[in-house]
Amino acid sequence: MARAAGLDATTFNKSKRKSPEGKLRWPNTDSLARILEATGESLNSFVSLIGPSGGTADRRTLPMLGYSEAGKSGLFDETGFPTGRGWGEFELPTVTEIGAYALKVGGSGLEPTYRSGDLLIVSPAAPIRRGDRVVIKNRKGDVAVRELVRRTAKRIELRSLNSAREDRAYAPDELRWMARIIWVSQ
Repeated sequence: MARAAGLDATTFNKSKRKSPEGKLRWPNTDSLARILEATGESLNSFVSLIGPSGGTADRRTLPMLGYSEAGKSGLFDETGFPTGRGWGEFELPTVTEIGAYALKVGGSGLEPTYRSGDLLIVSPAAPIRRGDRVVIKNRKGDVAVRELVRRTAKRIELRSLNSAREDRAYAPDELRWMARIIWVSQ
């Protein structure tokens, strides 16, 4: 997250939060603004976590599915929103995106970025920008998690999160849908 926000990699390192004199260090407002921009969160959403409930009062239940099951027929509509049976539930604080859902990672296919047991919160309605991690479904029905490198009118370039797998490029009509990963529980 620090790298995505253009901050020093040690920004979130607990061992670096104390000065040599023992005084606690916290991110300044410029750093917080960069973090909010990189995560796509609003200041209101961030501040709501500070309240007496720690943001727990505003929870939402999302449909959840195992990542390995996501390629099965009938689980998504043509635009990437969850549909059909076979979905479990996951409770997540302060998610307001319409149609958001959770995919639970199983196995090592997405390592080192995501590990077995991680929950990927996906929003088909969230805007997608270069550098975002996304879930795609191609016309063959294959579902994959990638990073968006570049999108033009004629080509969508995606980077694999696993170095053992190839990066891919698609013509826009080769994909059924692409949805942004907005949050990850690790």
